[in-house]
Amino acid sequence: MKRSSTTLLAILAALAIAAFFVLRQPGERSVSESSGGQLLTYDSAAVDKMEIRANTGNVTLERQGGKWMITSPVRYAADESAVTAAVGKGKDLKITGTVSTNPAKQSLYSVDSTGTLVQVFANNNRVASFRAGKPSSSWTESYVRKEGANEVYSVEGALSTTFVKGANDWRDKTIFKSDQNQIKAIKFQFPAAGRGSDTTFVLSKKDSVNWVIGSDSTINSNVTSFLSSLANYQADEFVDSTITAMPKLIAAIETQGTQLRFYKRTDGKYYVQSSASPQWFAVQEWKAGQVVKRKKDFVAAAK
Repeated sequence: MKRSSTTLLAILAALAIAAFFVLRQPGERSVSESSGGQLLTYDSAAVDKMEIRANTGNVTLERQGGKWMITSPVRYAADESAVTAAVGKGKDLKITGTVSTNPAKQSLYSVDSTGTLVQVFANNNRVASFRAGKPSSSWTESYVRKEGANEVYSVEGALSTTFVKGANDWRDKTIFKSDQNQIKAIKFQFPAAGRGSDTTFVLSKKDSVNWVIGSDSTINSNVTSFLSSLANYQADEFVDSTITAMPKLIAAIETQGTQLRFYKRTDGKYYVQSSASPQWFAVQEWKAGQVVKRKKDFVAAAK
């Protein structure tokens, strides 16, 4: 009986030792303590190119003439804030732990060949290259791996919204932009339909506070809300295909030498074209309503 117990204890001890070494074999480590160190080091001010290969498509971004441009798969002005955020995020990836060094487990964290490859360049030299993987279960961290290395790290924050984007998500969606204080007058034109003075009118700045339409005073809060929307008017979609059936022109708004034309589609959305660009855009109905205003929207009703 004693011999059986001794044998059993020996077997259990052997299994425990074997399990310890299996779990600690090279390439398998539990999450390390937070290091707080940076994954990458580069001068963000010197970055002039980024190449991003994601499941949403491949995109090349380049700084040209002091501005960021998409150079592939289309050539178009890039969203400066989005690119600046990506450059800054890449530099500020703070390591919170090491989750694995086993190449066979890279797919578990989506940092293998299926992960988003981000390459950063400065002066024609690649200064950083890493795979942005999936977020952690808490969504407060993400998994990353330097390209060519086996170590998989957890870093602070979610990376998908910064790097995993299609080409259109990197494009500058600005239809019209201006310093709101520099706008002095806006001309509104609507197709004639027996609307009288409402067909064409000009909203103009009378003084530092008040706006007028002809001799009529306006409601300041309504004008302020309109100007806020117009001064940074952004598209919801890009229209790159040929419009085979052009909808009817609904309105034209002109200010600072630029005219915006609005065409209502059958689905409720609006096509928008700016005289300053050959690009066509589309906006939701509510967004069109932010700037397509009638005279009655500004002038107080007579008592």
